[in-house]
Amino acid sequence: MFITFEGIEGSGKTTQIRHVLEFLKQRGMDCIVTREPGGTVTGQKIRAILLDPDSRGMDPSTELLLYVADRAEHVRKIVKPALSAGKTVLCDRYYDATIAYQGYARGLDMDLLSKLHRLIINDLKPDKTILLDLPPETGLSRAWKQIAEGKRAGFETRFENEALAFHEKVRKGYLELAHLEPGRFVVIDAMKDEEQVRQDIIKVLSLRAS
Repeated sequence: MFITFEGIEGSGKTTQIRHVLEFLKQRGMDCIVTREPGGTVTGQKIRAILLDPDSRGMDPSTELLLYVADRAEHVRKIVKPALSAGKTVLCDRYYDATIAYQGYARGLDMDLLSKLHRLIINDLKPDKTILLDLPPETGLSRAWKQIAEGKRAGFETRFENEALAFHEKVRKGYLELAHLEPGRFVVIDAMKDEEQVRQDIIKVLSLRAS
């Protein structure tokens, strides 16, 4: 099974992935947790460039191609081998993030994004995508609080520094994607507290596994 987690900054993806990992392991499932960007050794170097606040002003096409390069490495070296071995893959962001961020928010051509994805991932779609949804104001507030408390890396804040309007476009893009693929996406209200969000996600996964 291939499960991806999406959402704007501060939506709680990393926290909820840990909860899902624990839940699935308790059910005897062999799981791996990975992320984009940065799921491979090469990807970690790409991630450092993409999320570095000193990279502000990067051309959107450059940004897109770096994400595509990271994904090519990640899918071929991590995701596909794990799925072939019968493991469940829990991934913090995947190609939906590129569509939301570089497509809806940056305004890059959607057809170009689709062609690049077909080239790189050969239509490898997640079985289920958990979209943690909340208003950008709340997400950014949470993110900056976590950074101030040392719970998130302060050197990976390029997107947190984007204007609120940018994050609103990202959120709108995600919700549009969820509307287009209701069978794959599950939209979770991330305004709830951590435990309630965990329960909402576990309920969805329990129904799928039953």
